[in-house]
Amino acid sequence: MVELEVGSANGVVDNVEGSVTIPKVGVQGLSDKSVATKLESSKVPLGDAGREAVLEGWRKPYNIPEEFPEMSAVLGCIPKHCFEKPLYKSMIYALISVFLTLAFPIIAWKVLPSPALNLWSILCWTMYAFWEGSIATGCWVVAHECGHNAFCENKYIQDSVGFVLHSALLVPYFSWQRSHAVHHSRTNHMSEGETHVPQQAVDSSGGASMALYQWIGEDSFAVINLINHLVFGWPAYLLFGATGSPKRGPSNHFVPTNDRLFPGNWKWKVLLSDVGILCTIAALVQWSRMYGSKQVLVLYMAPYLFVNMWLVLYTWLQHTDVDVPHFDEPEWTWLKGAFMTIDRPYPEPFDFLHHRIGSTHVAHHICSRIPHYHAQEATEAIKKNFPQFYLYDPTPIVPALLRVARKCVATVPEGNRHYYTFPKDASTALKTE
Repeated sequence: MVELEVGSANGVVDNVEGSVTIPKVGVQGLSDKSVATKLESSKVPLGDAGREAVLEGWRKPYNIPEEFPEMSAVLGCIPKHCFEKPLYKSMIYALISVFLTLAFPIIAWKVLPSPALNLWSILCWTMYAFWEGSIATGCWVVAHECGHNAFCENKYIQDSVGFVLHSALLVPYFSWQRSHAVHHSRTNHMSEGETHVPQQAVDSSGGASMALYQWIGEDSFAVINLINHLVFGWPAYLLFGATGSPKRGPSNHFVPTNDRLFPGNWKWKVLLSDVGILCTIAALVQWSRMYGSKQVLVLYMAPYLFVNMWLVLYTWLQHTDVDVPHFDEPEWTWLKGAFMTIDRPYPEPFDFLHHRIGSTHVAHHICSRIPHYHAQEATEAIKKNFPQFYLYDPTPIVPALLRVARKCVATVPEGNRHYYTFPKDASTALKTE
């Protein structure tokens, strides 16, 4: 078993060096042959043909290679300068995101109609909320890089920048820094993964989702799935550890009661994160007293919801699709999990505003210390040298999101792999049993 330790260069679990003992990645005895499994005492055969049918018209299903490369070979193909993170360059991108995030609401308040309960006003301010949330997501991504030690060499500067930016967006910086590092150390691990760990069809929660799907139908289930993820997913994760590790159990990013997720001195860092959140809340209260709650609601809270939506959309689609498996311990390796990350074609201006977090995420999981402005070059190097491992889905984002919301209900095992399925597979199997 891989041991998680506290105490890398920036005080978090790092996905490459010292603080995580990464198993040597060599020849893996993988099998692409589907294995029948039991679902409520009935066999449900799944396999490449079924997944190919779901993906028909968009792309071919992923075929996991039987042998994975050495970690040193993957890192070695990336140009050395991609690992450089000069402070001035990182700060320029950070200031661009901060400037746009602050300037847009000032302009909007001056030029848009006064917020009111009429159609035109609601339409204008909804569009504002979407675009301001999209812009502010850039600040979120910069803080995310600070948490990964990808901003600069000075950990005090990068933690200060990350702490301020994440706190301003009501994100507990150090708490999330820790849980997100654990996510990187256990990507696509079926029992120890952190965030977007799938339900299993044989469990009570997965079985309930399958039953709900059959009861209300695919489209209605997709709507509920989208709302659950995009609206409630982020607060549910912070408060309860929703979609977190089944092995570690429920967690709270504000109250460090889960020793497995927040061991030792991390408890104090969680409390320090709370101080940042309380400062932001105090600032919002003072803003409301000075200029009215309506201004706070339309300029800050409404865009805040869209920031959360973007965050969950990215992480959901980076690690979920009908043909991308999660692994049990006997087959899981760190590099295999990292290569199960999916790059997708996010359109402009979002890819620019979000520092290409969704289109270069494979490289980010291979080495999270690479700053975003080198991630595209690193991605091209990985794609060129390891094309059979690099996962890219050309499906436009909205159709891809709808496919995941409709078809990724719960998983069933095929050997040591767990693939998503949906009840139509089960109902067909039951008829042929």
